Amino acid sequence: MGWHAVDRRIMGAALAGLLLVTGLATGCGTGRAADSPTSSPRPSAPEEARPSRTEAGARTGTEAAYRKWGIEPLAAPPAPPADKPASPDPAGGTGGAGETGGSADGGVPVISEIPTEEKIVFLTFDDGAEKDPEFVTMMRELKVPFTTFLTDSAIRSDYGYFGKLQDLGAGIQNHTLTHPDLRTLGAAAQKQEICGQQEKLKNRYGTAPRLLRPPYGNWNEDTRTAAASCGIEAIVLWRESMQIKNMQYQRGDRKLRPGDIILAHFRGPSELKGTTMTEMTANMLRRIQEQGFTVARLEDYL
Repeated sequence: MGWHAVDRRIMGAALAGLLLVTGLATGCGTGRAADSPTSSPRPSAPEEARPSRTEAGARTGTEAAYRKWGIEPLAAPPAPPADKPASPDPAGGTGGAGETGGSADGGVPVISEIPTEEKIVFLTFDDGAEKDPEFVTMMRELKVPFTTFLTDSAIRSDYGYFGKLQDLGAGIQNHTLTHPDLRTLGAAAQKQEICGQQEKLKNRYGTAPRLLRPPYGNWNEDTRTAAASCGIEAIVLWRESMQIKNMQYQRGDRKLRPGDIILAHFRGPSELKGTTMTEMTANMLRRIQEQGFTVARLEDYL
């Protein structure tokens, strides 16, 4: 045998040995190293226990948004109930707490809170005079559910502003055409204030409101009857109202309770003693969180 043949045999054997070693090291050869007990892989967490990249990214993004506005993140609200606990029933009433129980007489129920044991409250913003673009940015980033009760005389200078809030999921509800004290008006005038605003909001935002908040919280039996004739399902009052830094409570214990409805307004620095609407809203969210509550969507419960 010549030297060239010997060289070829030696080189072939060396190459085969190298391939065998490589296969054993990587577990992709003919050996069983990758399956052997001494090199079994570490078990991974169950798929459902690991948040997806989308979920983790959304949570991180929300936390960053809260930090931007100087607020600690609110807890996620519970899933809304299958049956709305404050929906009017055929026999009258709302099935829950309210200022009056009856709608069997042709009027709509009047409520100030939602019957629930969950530590949730509901945010509502009235009128529409202030149109702060930073408030749109804030609510887009924080994704806090809220409901608006709008007056045409306050919003007509910029209907589009409230369309942006509707695009974020805000409910568009009725606060009359011109913001009168309804108790000072007769039945026909009350009906015009309520039905007229129903028509305007439906034409501007696509759907007719289901809820009415009477200006100043003032109503009488003519209000209930007029509201029902205009397609309103409930008159919504409140338990707390947000001022600038703190809330004003109707109850003596000065505490939030599950299901409370909170009133705030579209107001700017001229009415808030130099405070912006976003600062007022941040203060409100802090007060809510300090008492261990979070925010849910009113229309999901009513």
